[in-house]
Amino acid sequence: MKKNILLATLTGLLLAAAWPTYGCSLLVFVAFVPLLMAEKAIREQKSWTKLQTFGISYLAFLIWNVITTWWIWYSTEIGAVFAILANSLLMSLTFLLYHIVAKRANTKLSLIFLVTIWLSFEKFHLTWDVSWPWLNLGNVFSENVRWVQWYEFTGTFGGSLWVLTVNIFVFLAVQQLLTHRHEMKPLIRKNLLTAALLLVIPIAASYIIYFCYEEEQKPVNVLVLQPNIDPYSEKYDTSNAEIAQLLLKLSEKHLSRNLNFIITPETVFAQNVQLHQLPQSDEVTLLRLSTAKYPQLNWVVGTAMIDFITDKSKTTAQSNYLPSHRIWFNDYNSAFLLNRNPDIPLYHKSKLVVAVENFPYQNVLKPIVGDALINLGGTVALKTTQPYRTAFQGVETAAKAAPIICYESIYGEFVTGYIKKGANFLAILTNDAWWRNTQGHKQLLSYARLRAIETRRSIARSANTGISAFINQRGDVLKTLAYGEQGALGDTLNLSSRITFYVKMGDYLARVAYFLSFFIFLYAVLRKRETLML
Repeated sequence: MKKNILLATLTGLLLAAAWPTYGCSLLVFVAFVPLLMAEKAIREQKSWTKLQTFGISYLAFLIWNVITTWWIWYSTEIGAVFAILANSLLMSLTFLLYHIVAKRANTKLSLIFLVTIWLSFEKFHLTWDVSWPWLNLGNVFSENVRWVQWYEFTGTFGGSLWVLTVNIFVFLAVQQLLTHRHEMKPLIRKNLLTAALLLVIPIAASYIIYFCYEEEQKPVNVLVLQPNIDPYSEKYDTSNAEIAQLLLKLSEKHLSRNLNFIITPETVFAQNVQLHQLPQSDEVTLLRLSTAKYPQLNWVVGTAMIDFITDKSKTTAQSNYLPSHRIWFNDYNSAFLLNRNPDIPLYHKSKLVVAVENFPYQNVLKPIVGDALINLGGTVALKTTQPYRTAFQGVETAAKAAPIICYESIYGEFVTGYIKKGANFLAILTNDAWWRNTQGHKQLLSYARLRAIETRRSIARSANTGISAFINQRGDVLKTLAYGEQGALGDTLNLSSRITFYVKMGDYLARVAYFLSFFIFLYAVLRKRETLML
């Protein structure tokens, strides 16, 4: 058992050491091999195999989760503990399902099941109320964008499939080397050669795509602002009018007749603006000073927003009740488009950070944890979201911005919804200061590079504390404004009207994996029962 524990520990360390933005991604191609070896050794025993498999896999995935996502603690302590423990649990249960099938089916079928059930797990993690896809395997290549230009066809699920497939062939070669060293040399060489080709060919193809890709020459001039406001104190002690004046000060040196868009961070206006009073608010009045002087200018601004509801019949499942005032309200994390036009289009953030912005399964959990999340920096109020994406059409320009708010930039298929609404560049509004100067904000920026490849859209990213950046359609970071620095960053990006295969089809690999994993599991269980009956 000690050997299996060491193997599981090695898997956890290899996965962690492979992760961006500090690791070596090549390690991910062998990271699962030690755990697969330990599982096989346990499977060949007669008793307690499920419990042992669960135990070693939980150890491996716990190590991975702790090392890569410990920084969540700075945002919410209880949320960090829950995210790490729960994510490790889900990964372990997924691996346990593989163990169950492996005991009932042949090697080939069981390893196919491992790939499909893992992809199914990753897709599930993108969709349920406690969504935390940070460690989906396809994200591991976000610092190696020249390796994964084919994400425009597969999305990150293509990367997950790649990682698992190479690991499997390396595992088969290692197992044959350990058990039949002399008798199976040709098969060992075959599996190692297959693993090598599976590793090299996608990278070679990606380099070809990378160097052959040419952007359409459709320029848009964009300015991103980085006010560098402390979200734990200064942000909520400063009025929205004062923030508007700061934004104007940061942008004034860059204003010209050629500037098309200014992007601000998420909830840069932190004091709730009442939904129906936004056009008359002080902050909007101040920003209109710039659009009056520069009529071609478009602001994409992040704001906290609230809408009080006196008629209970107009509430929704996401509405909140304030007992002290006996009133209902909708709470929004929003973005709005401001230009010379009187109308102000809105978008409400729809992918929320669990335990920080949203309390999942509130009716069940709130009686248990009470106000613990409030005390630890989270919320028990439900954010009101919208079921569709919105694209902001600028004035005097063909540019149409996708107002992606912070955490939403992790979700590949979700982002394609903006493209389907006509967005020809991506505007990411984020506030990463909650995680302080850790790997968290660096990885969130890095993951955005994958969205550029999947959609072939340029990105303008405005972060409250950093890192603000511009990213081209190949996923290259063009310019950055460092973490902790106040300022403004301008660049010219190219718009794109291309619709990639991934935009059209979304997470189709995961949907195929759902189908295959279900039928393989069903086959394995029924086959075992038939064997027992005979």
